[in-house]
Amino acid sequence: SILYADIVGFTRLASDCSPKELVVMLNELFGKFDQIAKENECMRIKILGDCYYCVSGLPVSLPVHARNCVKMGLDMCEAIKQVREATGVDINMRVGIHSGNVLCGVIGLRKWQYDVWSHDVSLANRMESAGVPGRVHITEATLNHLGKAYEVEEGNGHLRDPYLQSMNIKTYLVVDPRSKQCISNNHLPKTRVNDGLKMRASVRMTRYLESWGAARPFAHLNHRESVSSDSSSSQGRQRKHLSHGLNFLLRNSSQKGRIEEDIYDEMMSTIEGLSSNNTCCGKSDDFLGFSPIFAEPGLEKEYRTIPILKLKSYFACAGFVFLCIFLVQISIMKNTAIQRISFGIVAVIIGLILFLCFAEKCLKCCSEQWPFLRHLSAVSEKVETMPLLRLPLALITIGALLTIAIFNLFVELKVHVIVLDFYFTSPFLAFKMAFIIPYYAYCCILGFIACSVFLQMSFELKVLLLSIAVTVYLILFNTLPYKNLNFYSSSTRCSIKFLIIDNNGLIQKSLYHFLVFRLFVKEPRTMTNLYLVLFYITLILLAKQIDYYCRLDCLWKNKFKKEHEQFETMENVNRLLLENVLPAHVAAYFIGEKRNEDWYHQSYDCVCVMFASVPDFKVFYTECDVNKEGLECLRLLNEIIADFDELLLKPKFSGVEKIKTIGSTYMAAAGLSVTPGQENNQDKERQHAHIGIMVEYGIALMSKLDGINRHSFNNFRLRVGINHGPVIAGVIGARKPQYDIWGNTVNVASRMESTGELGKIQVTEETSKVLQELGYSCECRGLINVKGKGELRTYFVCTETAKFQGMGLN
Repeated sequence: SILYADIVGFTRLASDCSPKELVVMLNELFGKFDQIAKENECMRIKILGDCYYCVSGLPVSLPVHARNCVKMGLDMCEAIKQVREATGVDINMRVGIHSGNVLCGVIGLRKWQYDVWSHDVSLANRMESAGVPGRVHITEATLNHLGKAYEVEEGNGHLRDPYLQSMNIKTYLVVDPRSKQCISNNHLPKTRVNDGLKMRASVRMTRYLESWGAARPFAHLNHRESVSSDSSSSQGRQRKHLSHGLNFLLRNSSQKGRIEEDIYDEMMSTIEGLSSNNTCCGKSDDFLGFSPIFAEPGLEKEYRTIPILKLKSYFACAGFVFLCIFLVQISIMKNTAIQRISFGIVAVIIGLILFLCFAEKCLKCCSEQWPFLRHLSAVSEKVETMPLLRLPLALITIGALLTIAIFNLFVELKVHVIVLDFYFTSPFLAFKMAFIIPYYAYCCILGFIACSVFLQMSFELKVLLLSIAVTVYLILFNTLPYKNLNFYSSSTRCSIKFLIIDNNGLIQKSLYHFLVFRLFVKEPRTMTNLYLVLFYITLILLAKQIDYYCRLDCLWKNKFKKEHEQFETMENVNRLLLENVLPAHVAAYFIGEKRNEDWYHQSYDCVCVMFASVPDFKVFYTECDVNKEGLECLRLLNEIIADFDELLLKPKFSGVEKIKTIGSTYMAAAGLSVTPGQENNQDKERQHAHIGIMVEYGIALMSKLDGINRHSFNNFRLRVGINHGPVIAGVIGARKPQYDIWGNTVNVASRMESTGELGKIQVTEETSKVLQELGYSCECRGLINVKGKGELRTYFVCTETAKFQGMGLN
């Protein structure tokens, strides 16, 4: 069932309203109607000025659709009646309802609005215009669906509308059950009205309607409570709702705190989810089985090539480890040629690598004069970011430190073993050899640490290097003959006695060495092997943990990057959708950084309004099996409207704003993008330039329609009406916000179209004067009778001249 409702007397009332009063009044009225529609399972389709139309039975079929529409119509009449009694303003509601078939959907490329089409929709519109103020006017088809739910009386619609008479449509007026129960009580309303008679009617209306408390456009997106009230879902679904980017529409200071809280909750929830996928404890979808390798090859490659920002500090730590190894070995060994050469080579290698790492900072002032140093600085910058450069440098550094850690000590131990083979009873050599063994373990551990300081190096490579190192260390250490070392274990007391004879300075030293030896090892070979293996295992576990958290960090960043990209995509989609519903400058009002929670309303002094219709389409539209009950006809209408919308993409028509489509009628306006208040600062020619642009747009629409006629073998012709003058623009509706313009200028432009002729552009006398000043030629049509305006002198724009004028401007 389709319901059309028109507020009788609203045009006269609106002429006395300020822009804000008009927008508030319409929003409160239609907000109340939306609430009534929701209660009666109806869906609002569109608002046409002060006309409201909706349907019941869409998108889901309802068996009680007729009852829903009738109940809604009665409730709307009752609501307007309350307004009239409370304010004394002479307004009323005229409602027309018809039941039948509809085609529903969205057509065009811009300003999408869900709409319905069919002969039955047109008949419902006729039922409204032929209705009686304060009554619900229904057809016989609707009455058949009502059964005996309501009492009706003869409507006599055919006496008020020739179309109903020609189609032999029998109509009825529904009797409101509340009218029988209502006891008239006139003194209270009169008192309230008399109290406010000193105020304008629009002020009384606005103040009364504000007590209804209808939601403002986009207000439901500004509060978390309203979002959660629309859905009884869990907190997880609310977070998902947030991540889809709907809250970007209203960004203000009070809202930012709430958004940050939600984002924090979202982040913590995601972190908990990622942390629970610990590969050390179990399997994860992000990793291959139980291995630490990412399941996604692209992510694994990204992780391998990710810049290591602290890599230079790793090389600096490696240099410090080298210094420690040097100090340890230089303090316990004699200064030999082999020692000097080996440490010298490693020192040069480490020094060159450190110089390469820090050349960028060291040679900042000199690099401009010396090109070679400039290249060196460039290479230094790439150390952290280029894997093919940083990996060889790290391998050379680690290899040199692992080698120097045992090279000199191994040579020293080998020499002592050879000497002990000749001097079996030498306690000094045995003591010295036992003294060096703990330091062998210390230097091996320092070598391990040199490998471990490269925290973000590949875990597999680190395991390989440490495994090779510990294997070599153990093999070298255990290949030494230890048979002579047992001598020292059995003759410890002899060595102490021997050393006691020496001076007092040596007594303390030998006791210290004795205690260290006894505590460090009872079996030197076994304990050294044990320490090396334990330290190796510890570093492997530590490396695995570091690698896991580095991978987890990379995974988090990747997931949040994708979430951010999805958020930005959704935000852009929402922005495009919003700008498809509202003009760009109006959308910016709601999605800007400033707090804009007030009504949007603007008053313009000079706006050009155009209505362009294809009257032949009503004849062309038929509902039969051949064209799928009218669907193929709507496909052609969609092609026409889409081509009209496509013209708006041209820079020439960037100032033209599509307002809406009403059946096969196209409504547009020019001059709405001008900042209100700045019109007076522009000269007249510039101020009226958009009127000429609108005429050119009308000519372009005719050309487009001619092209469609050639391809579809039709003979459609456009009927265009144009007028200019002051208008009021605003956004109304909370759940389905709609941008619209109101005023006498809009009404007259509509009459210029409806009273016009096919293939011609009809304008008012005032508009024709402006066009003639711009160089256009206009032909006087004469006086015509315009509904609500009496007789007006109108003009036709000479289209051939307009075409030539447009070509010249191009």
